[in-house]
Amino acid sequence: MPPYPLLFLDVDGTLLPHNGVRLPRTLDEWALWQTPANPHLAALSPTHGRHLLTLPCTLVWATAWMHDANTVTAPRMGLPGLPVAALPEAPLHDEPDALHWKTRTLVETAAGRPFVWVDDEITDLDHSWVTTHHPGPALLHRVDPRTGLTTSDLTRVDAWLHQHTPTPQRPLH
Repeated sequence: MPPYPLLFLDVDGTLLPHNGVRLPRTLDEWALWQTPANPHLAALSPTHGRHLLTLPCTLVWATAWMHDANTVTAPRMGLPGLPVAALPEAPLHDEPDALHWKTRTLVETAAGRPFVWVDDEITDLDHSWVTTHHPGPALLHRVDPRTGLTTSDLTRVDAWLHQHTPTPQRPLH
C-alpha cells in the first residue's frame, strides 16, 4: 500500500490564532515567543489535536518553530512528537508578491506524494507554483490567522485526505 498523504502544519496563525496579537518582530522576541511561558499558548486547542490524530495522513510540522513545536506546542494539543520539515531559516519579514519561504521545501519534501499544507500565509502564487512543480495531488489550505484552524477547516482537510488516501488491497481468494 502506498504511504499516506503528508499534512504539513504551521503554528502561528494556524494552530495559534493571532486574533489581533502583535507577533514578534526581532529574533530575541521570537525566542521568547517559542517557549512554554508564552501566555498566548492557551489558545491552542486539544480538540484540534485529537481531530488531527484521526486524519488519514502523516502529520509533519512546517513551521518556523521547528523542533520547538514538539516541546512547546504538541504537548498542549495532545499530539505526540511529529517529524519536522527541514525548512530554510524563516525571514523576519515576508517579501510581498514573492513565493512563500516554505513552498519549495514542502514540495521537495513531499517528493510527488499527495500532501496538504495548512498555513495562514498561503497565496495564489504558492498555489500556482505547486500546481506547476508538484506531480501529485496537493491541497494548499489557507487558514484565517485571526481565528486559526476551525472545525470547518478540519472538515475540508479531512474530506480531501479521504479522497487521496490509498485503500488497502483485499486479498483475492
